[in-house]
Amino acid sequence: MIEATSCGGVVIYRGKILALYKSYKNRYEGWVLPKGTVEQGETHIQTALREVREEAGVKASVVKYIGKSHYNFTVPEDIVTKEVHWYLMTADNYHSRPQREEFFEIPVITNFMKSIIFSVSLMRNRL
Repeated sequence: MIEATSCGGVVIYRGKILALYKSYKNRYEGWVLPKGTVEQGETHIQTALREVREEAGVKASVVKYIGKSHYNFTVPEDIVTKEVHWYLMTADNYHSRPQREEFFEIPVITNFMKSIIFSVSLMRNRL
């Protein structure tokens, strides 16, 4: 078993949460939050801020640590156990530049997504 640690951000700007649309070969892969692997010598906060900047092109600031998640996945001949540390962040603008190398795209906002964004903005007031 391989153990891996990543860190990421839940970035909020004016009541909206930054989510990246992942597509590989024009096939929908899902919505993800920016996160990535801790590099040698980095703190968890440094990793989270770097990954948000690299994957989304957004300069963010950490508000607070909000917890961690765990999941497993398989690679050839092994299982990876991943622990992800999450930070609540704010951004100073709404613009992002998704990282194409990670198969992220700029999405088209649908009415369904607008209702999710509205719901999240209501939840934000409870943080």
